[in-house]
Amino acid sequence: MMTPELRAQIVRLYQVEKWPVHTIARHVGVHHGTVKRVLWQAGHPDAVGSPRPRLVDPYLPFIRETLTRYPTLCASRVYQMVKERGYRGGPDHFRAVMACERPRPAAEAYLRLQTLPGEQAQVDWGHFGHVAIGRGCYRAS
Repeated sequence: MMTPELRAQIVRLYQVEKWPVHTIARHVGVHHGTVKRVLWQAGHPDAVGSPRPRLVDPYLPFIRETLTRYPTLCASRVYQMVKERGYRGGPDHFRAVMACERPRPAAEAYLRLQTLPGEQAQVDWGHFGHVAIGRGCYRAS
């Protein structure tokens, strides 16, 4: 349980003592993610840190534009197009980025039929008697 005193101590160690997040976490005995959350809630988003820029970040506008115009274009072709424009990363990481950037198809609405046990019966076979055609007698199924 995070007490208000512990929260105040974390914020004080960060603001006044200028301790890094991992040092605060070791000192007070909590996970570094908890320290980051407390600092973020206290109004210190810089403590959470910003992610490193990826190699693909400068090419994201081109990728999004291309996928908007051609949503079914395969990732290997877009990779070749971006590689011609100077991308230095590998194809595996690029495919992972493409999976996140690719536009999703619109969801289809449907009604799932839910019944209680014994409320309905469904079978895969049936016999509806015989049909006489000429002199022959055939099964009607």
